[in-house]
Amino acid sequence: MPGRSRLMIGEAERRFPVRIKMAVPAGGFGTRLTDIYAWLDTNCGADGWAMTPAGFRGVVNDAVAIYFLDPASAAGFVARWCVISKVEIANGAFQIRGDEPNKRVPLKDHKTP
Repeated sequence: MPGRSRLMIGEAERRFPVRIKMAVPAGGFGTRLTDIYAWLDTNCGADGWAMTPAGFRGVVNDAVAIYFLDPASAAGFVARWCVISKVEIANGAFQIRGDEPNKRVPLKDHKTP
């Protein structure tokens, strides 16, 4: 692991008490990475999270570690971005979901008598 990665990881581990690991899909995150960053910024604040390499067995790009300030943010991230029907963990990392969560169906307006 390059020295810069070690510095990033050390800083994140000192600053953020909660960490999850997520396996990188075979083809990479693709455009989902932009959506993940946007979700993290919106729900945790731009300075409320960090992402670093978290490779298994010395492979740098097969997993990422995402650090949070609190467990509620981490749980929200897992609920939104990870496979949930049965939380799938392989080699100690969550697996990213292949679909989008169901959209909320708004109720029709009602009139008060």
